[in-house]
Amino acid sequence: MQSYHFQMGKGLDGIRLREHAVPRPGPGEVLLRMRAAALNYRELMILQQGRYPLPVKPDVIGLCDGAGEVVEVGAGVSRVAPGERVLASIFPFWQDGPFTAEVSPQLGGSLDGLLTEFALLPEQALLPVPAHLSWEEAACLPCAGVTAWHALQGGRPLQPGEDVLLLGSGGVSLFALQIAKTAGARVIVTTSSPAKAERLRALGADAVIDYRTTPEWAEAVRALTGGRGVQQVVEVGGATLAQSLRAVALGGEIALIGGVAQGPASIDVGAIFAAGAQVRTIAAGHRAHLAGLLRMFAHHGLRPLIDRVFDFAEAPAAFAYYAQYSQSQAMGKVIIRMP
Repeated sequence: MQSYHFQMGKGLDGIRLREHAVPRPGPGEVLLRMRAAALNYRELMILQQGRYPLPVKPDVIGLCDGAGEVVEVGAGVSRVAPGERVLASIFPFWQDGPFTAEVSPQLGGSLDGLLTEFALLPEQALLPVPAHLSWEEAACLPCAGVTAWHALQGGRPLQPGEDVLLLGSGGVSLFALQIAKTAGARVIVTTSSPAKAERLRALGADAVIDYRTTPEWAEAVRALTGGRGVQQVVEVGGATLAQSLRAVALGGEIALIGGVAQGPASIDVGAIFAAGAQVRTIAAGHRAHLAGLLRMFAHHGLRPLIDRVFDFAEAPAAFAYYAQYSQSQAMGKVIIRMP
């Protein structure tokens, strides 16, 4: 079998293809033949920026997002059986409840990830793939999809008729758009171009604000909500937190998803207090969050938006493409398909 390993901070030159023996599952373990994996911004942080908020072991097998077929199970495994299609929670030991150090080991970080032909995982990490989804579609869900679900439903649950603000058109924001619309919310999205604005409206956005032509977009959000502000904000990165605090309604919530946006994010305590809202940090999500997301996708027949699919042998090209993704007009997930 072959796997792609990452050297932290070495850029695209830090991706190495290595050959291994196919592992055998021990008690409680499951061997998967991987079928597809998805890229996230975290990979650029690890490879290009050499930074990540959680530990990354040397020469780690990359990627935390993926779906595969069960080929062998170890002793005592009862949740899955050979032949089943499954995907894995990116925190295999975080089943539910608060995020703690004990449940923080993460695929593609302190644990080997899923950019490999075969992966060995604990059975408690796995959930069945909804029947209507392809391998490529299923691979999109565990990181960006679960982060969006956690942001909108993991704290103050989103209610029908409420207003939601999403920033940009990255993977988390696109999933949040699907989740919020399915929940009956009114969705406002910021973006950087008329072309992206048109696509976001086609995907269901009720209002789109171009932050290049309207740099003080918090006031525009207030105007669109009759001066009240939105009940929930999905704040990607933190650099725009000051404006999100001005856009959120009293008693609302800002889900802060760190590490995405670039630039200064300084904010004073008075601004947080004056907003009268809760700021909640999001670390992707646990297995129960993933289960909730999968139920919604299965019940409503939702499908992730995919931008481009690369073959396993083209993995370095997939990362080179993704490194330029934010400067392009691309929208949707970038996928690597296994042989």
